Amino acid sequence: MLERAEELVTVFGGGGFIGRYVCEFLLKSGVRVRIAQRNPRQAYIIQPLGQVGQFGFVAADVTNADSVRRALHGATAVVNLCGVFGAEMRAVHVDGARNVAEAARDGGLDAVVQVSAIGASLKSESTYGRTKAEGEEAARAAFPSATIVRPSLVFGPEDELTNRFAGLARLPFLPVIAAARKFQPVYVRDLGKAIAMAALDPRRFGGKTYEIGGPQVMSMIELHRAILEITGQKPEIVPLPDLFAGLLSKLGWLPGAPLTRDQWLMLQRDNVPSGELPGLEAFGIRPAPLVAVAYEWLGRFHKGGKFAGRRIHLTATN
Repeated sequence: MLERAEELVTVFGGGGFIGRYVCEFLLKSGVRVRIAQRNPRQAYIIQPLGQVGQFGFVAADVTNADSVRRALHGATAVVNLCGVFGAEMRAVHVDGARNVAEAARDGGLDAVVQVSAIGASLKSESTYGRTKAEGEEAARAAFPSATIVRPSLVFGPEDELTNRFAGLARLPFLPVIAAARKFQPVYVRDLGKAIAMAALDPRRFGGKTYEIGGPQVMSMIELHRAILEITGQKPEIVPLPDLFAGLLSKLGWLPGAPLTRDQWLMLQRDNVPSGELPGLEAFGIRPAPLVAVAYEWLGRFHKGGKFAGRRIHLTATN
């Protein structure tokens, strides 16, 4: 670890769901980590993961070029995890990615990791998908050796995916939108490790684009059923017709959760790796399936607080 003590990785959005796992692996590797985000207080959960002096916090906004440059002062690598739905998508996804990459170039950093999304495409009907693709181009234009990471759906203890579905399953009926849509959900620890590795080894991973999925392709309804099996819940599953769900999305609401029109447009296409780009195997990571790890956090949804089956402790992060 001592040989990496001079390295400093700035992580924009390091206190978020994915960011905390990226920071965990970076800290374990022995580098120093600077967590940069609009409200650094939201990132204080990182403190127990590292040693005193190994991490720091800074207020920064990727849409503000000056604050980005300050956050990158003295850094050797940067990870940009920032992503939003709503009015700021272009500012965050495109201008933000450009600000980070240009500041990294001007500051002489060794590595830029731009976290995008499967479904990013200049031809996407959704603003999210288009701006994520434009952000990739902006990052590469300023920093040609930037690493692009495109994950599928991400699950883990703090996610808003499996926890929300399990919470809704307490009702007699469980509505499911886009029931036939396919995903390849990836465990947040696997994704976090891959992102951290890319930041630490630009000679190996720089200049490439990775599509990150888990070990299983699952339809939305299969994902719900897997969660029900883990939690032992038995609501009646009710697939919502796309026409009805599409109309509700215009109102910004679906049963149990807000849903923007742009999110609905993203759900019109499968969210799985194309197979044309490398994935977790390029990092030597064996992906963990949902059923192997989700007992850790979904057990609390089981009636009586007991697991439906035996609890499995597996991580495939090698």
